[in-house]
Amino acid sequence: MAAITLIDDDENIVASVSLALESHGHTVKAYYDGASGLEAVESQAPDLVILDVKMPRMDGMEVLRRLRQTSEIPVIMLTSKDDEIDEILGFNLGADDYMHKPFSQRLLLERVKAVLRRARPEDEEPSIAAGLAGSKMMKRGKLTLDPARHDSLWDGRPVRLTVTEFLLLQSLAQRPGFVKSRDNLMDAAYDDQVYVDDRTIDSHIKRMRKKFRQVDPEFDSIETLYGVGYRYREA
Repeated sequence: MAAITLIDDDENIVASVSLALESHGHTVKAYYDGASGLEAVESQAPDLVILDVKMPRMDGMEVLRRLRQTSEIPVIMLTSKDDEIDEILGFNLGADDYMHKPFSQRLLLERVKAVLRRARPEDEEPSIAAGLAGSKMMKRGKLTLDPARHDSLWDGRPVRLTVTEFLLLQSLAQRPGFVKSRDNLMDAAYDDQVYVDDRTIDSHIKRMRKKFRQVDPEFDSIETLYGVGYRYREA
């Protein structure tokens, strides 16, 4: 099971979510403000962070921004149902998923399971895990992807991607030149029970491009076909 850090200033949510996660075998460390939670995560990295947006001392967006400077730990954001801008900003900053408050514990557990499954493929069924472990690295021009470790290299230099970003890039790079619609990319990167809209995919792609351009300012291998989708152009 997973070590999970929960950061939320609502004592009722912390109590109920902690109980639900622990009843499924996870270990949970809870913090009630962003600054304390960030310090704890930086001191000892968990497998997953569940992070509220609105908190005292440091809000969730600032926690995520600082965390993404050094780490790609999977992060599930908790947002108010009417705060759509929070979702867009969260995905732009590198969140892997989000939950609208109020939410059911069952749905949260499914989201946690899906994110952890994407982040830790070795925890899949033995036959699946063996296939992932034995899969060859994918090379597309300057790009190298290691599906077993979710590692990515551009011209030999590492590019840190979140789990979701890696899966989106892997889906695009599998067939260079072929267009993938946003629906295709959703299917590649998300569990069937998770719905995300087009802007979520766009946010992930935008952030991914930014990361590659930090390594290579001339990076242009992810092309947008407006109104259709995206494709990978092999350099």
